[in-house]
Amino acid sequence: MLHMKMNFLFKAAMPIVLSLFCLSAMGQEANDESQYTADLLKVGTVAPNFVLKTSKEKVVNLKSYKGKYVVLDFWASWCPDCRADAPNMVKAYNQYKDKGVAFIGISFDTDKTAWGNAINKYGIEYPQVSELKKWKETSISAAYHIKWIPSMYLLDRKGKVVFATVNSARLVEKLEEIIK
Repeated sequence: MLHMKMNFLFKAAMPIVLSLFCLSAMGQEANDESQYTADLLKVGTVAPNFVLKTSKEKVVNLKSYKGKYVVLDFWASWCPDCRADAPNMVKAYNQYKDKGVAFIGISFDTDKTAWGNAINKYGIEYPQVSELKKWKETSISAAYHIKWIPSMYLLDRKGKVVFATVNSARLVEKLEEIIK
């Protein structure tokens, strides 16, 4: 009889324990993201302008994108999380490029060949720029308060930050919300 009661209590308690575990894990994920996004530019901040060259030496000036939503994708070819995220960003680009959303990749690569190889490997078609300096030595990482990569910003048509994240899935959710 005692064994049956223990078995019943175990079965009754298991869903509660599992639910608490899942809620704790979800909360931890949110906390993990917030520690990386805490220093990013705040919503409503005008994004600092930049003029940088692509891997093919074409000049990209952020000011020339006024009137469009812009996704800024900070990454590097040597970053495992960035490499894992690259297919998601390519998919988002393909989904929103004809809906008034421009994408610009900002790489923290120092090796132009490795950078170009990563662009080709992942089939990244949107403009990719870099200072070709170490991440912490770049003026753009300081201007945009980049402490973790990948990091992404969504700018509105006036060049103001409307969203900042380190999670491409959250970026896509925000794009779905804003771009109808």
